[in-house]
Amino acid sequence: MQVETPADASLLWTLRERLQLTGTKYGCGISVCGICTVHMDGTAIRSCTTPITLAAGRNVTTIEGLSEDRSHPIQKAWIEEQVPQCGYCQSGQIMQAVTLYERNKNPTREEIIAHMNGVMCRCGTYMRIFKAFERVAQEG
Repeated sequence: MQVETPADASLLWTLRERLQLTGTKYGCGISVCGICTVHMDGTAIRSCTTPITLAAGRNVTTIEGLSEDRSHPIQKAWIEEQVPQCGYCQSGQIMQAVTLYERNKNPTREEIIAHMNGVMCRCGTYMRIFKAFERVAQEG
């Protein structure tokens, strides 16, 4: 897909403003909170500080592209365990979680903590995130 945007634009603002993919949220703007996480070539990245020029020729997946009907196992577990409270950070949480799930279907609590560290939730739904990983591992 091609999009016209200033060369100094970030991936986040290009997704949100030029492509109307608003599921990816703005959090801190300095890659600290992880709320803006998307996948680039299958790797979780922070889109707020990623220049759009780095996305040229790469495969970028947002929460909208994860599944059309929320059928990804991580999304289903998130819904079943009612992970979101306010929901603002959840697209970033889910996108980060998917990269762990794709390489380890049954991670330990320590592996979950290490992988999810850096994606902040102001509502503190971390225990629900653990439950969602446990559910997806059991159903896996």
